[in-house]
Amino acid sequence: MVQHAPLVRRLALRLAGRLPANVELDDLIQAGMMGLLDAVKRYREVATAQFETYATQRIRGAMLDELRRMDWMPRSVRERSRRLEEALHATSQQLGRQPTEGEIAAFLELPLDEYQALLHDAQGAQLLYLDDLGGDPDASLTTEANGDPLQVGLTDDPLAALLAKGLRDTLVAAIEQLPEREKLLLSLYYEQGLNLKEIGLVLEVTEARVSQLRSQAIARLRNHMARA
Repeated sequence: MVQHAPLVRRLALRLAGRLPANVELDDLIQAGMMGLLDAVKRYREVATAQFETYATQRIRGAMLDELRRMDWMPRSVRERSRRLEEALHATSQQLGRQPTEGEIAAFLELPLDEYQALLHDAQGAQLLYLDDLGGDPDASLTTEANGDPLQVGLTDDPLAALLAKGLRDTLVAAIEQLPEREKLLLSLYYEQGLNLKEIGLVLEVTEARVSQLRSQAIARLRNHMARA
C-alpha cells in the first residue's frame, strides 16, 4: 500500500487545486488513503483491470465523499452555480438549442463581463456527484469534471454496471450537444491531458477565458444530466 501513497497525494493535489482554500489538502489525503485501503481489500486480479486504475476510482470516490461530508462549498458559490444552471435550463428551453453566452447573460440581465465573472465564481461548484445524477455512490460512476477524466468505474454488480453505462451514455450524448469550442476544450483537457494554459494557446484565448469556458461547459452538462 505504501508504494501507492504518491498516487493518493497526486490525486489530492489535483483536486485541491480546483477547490476553495478552506479545503485542507491533508483532509483529502487522509480520505484518499482510506479509499486506497478499501481498494486493496476489494481488488481482484482480472485481465482487464490494472490495480492503479481500480484504486484511482476508489481514491477519488473517497475524496468526493469527504467533500460531501464536509459540505465544503460556500453558500455564495452554491447559489451562483444554481443561478447559472437555472439560466441555462430556461434559455435552452426557450430557444430549443444550446444558448450562447450573450443569450444567457441577457436572460440574467447582466453585462457580458459580469456573466463571465459569474462563471469564474461558480467554478468551485463544478463537481458532478452521483447524487446529482440520481445514482448510487457505490455504483461506480465517478465524474470529477473540474480536473479528472469522466469515466465509468469497475464493479462486480451487473445491474450497477448497466446503470453506470446508462449514465455514461447520457453523459456522452450531453457532450455531443455542446458548442464545438466547448466540446474541443473538454477533449483537449480530458482526452489529450492539456492544461489550461496549453488549451489557451490552441484556442488563442487567455487561461482565464479557458477556465470560464470550461465552467460553462460543465454547467451545461450538469443541467443536461440533472434532467435526463
